[in-house]
Amino acid sequence: MIPWVHLDTGSVPGGGTDLRLMQRGDEFSILADTIELMNNRRSGSEAALAAMTCERLKDRPRARMLIGGLGMGFTLRAALEGLGPEARVVVAELVPAVIAWARGPLAHVFGDCLDDPRVEVRESDVNRLIQAGPGQYDAILLDVDNGPEGLMRRSNDRLYDNWGLKRARWALRPGGILAVWSGAPDRKFKSRLQRSGFAVEEARVHASGRGSGPKHVVWLGTRTEGPVAPDRPEAGRSRPAR
Repeated sequence: MIPWVHLDTGSVPGGGTDLRLMQRGDEFSILADTIELMNNRRSGSEAALAAMTCERLKDRPRARMLIGGLGMGFTLRAALEGLGPEARVVVAELVPAVIAWARGPLAHVFGDCLDDPRVEVRESDVNRLIQAGPGQYDAILLDVDNGPEGLMRRSNDRLYDNWGLKRARWALRPGGILAVWSGAPDRKFKSRLQRSGFAVEEARVHASGRGSGPKHVVWLGTRTEGPVAPDRPEAGRSRPAR
């Protein structure tokens, strides 16, 4: 068997788990410690995150989308395939090395998507872009951890708690979509989404994209109008300090 080769390590700004880029033949993997975040052979659910969102944006030819996490570009490429020529996509990537990998050892995986005039990649915390102003986006896609909790760094918890979900709703235009990728189901997170003012769909998608093998989860939350349910504490989960 061909051994894995460690190509590079990327430090996460502000502390957190370093990312490692690994290669075995034509297979590439990005790891946080021993947890695989993405693999170029298992990209079906990452692409589905964007494809399912774009299907719901067909009536918005000038849609503005925010993607949290550049990864290996599968979500971005699917978004560009599903959006029209007047759409705009902002990609927030916190780790500088991930952006460098996209132009370096992973350039063949990304193809020409980074040169698409609709795309802007920002070296930034996606949470900062979410908080930049109300009604900025038609869709916000989050694939920055392995699910709705801070894996790369604990401060990412703010993206998925009651406060963070309501801020995401605030940043969306009426009827906008918050789409979240996860490696596994999370009943409490789905409930938080509903209480935060979203009509929620939950989809199980094969990681391979070929109808076989393990499945991942995509939540699609459509912003509803009207009052939002008040916060209520959840057993075993504390709100991060801010």
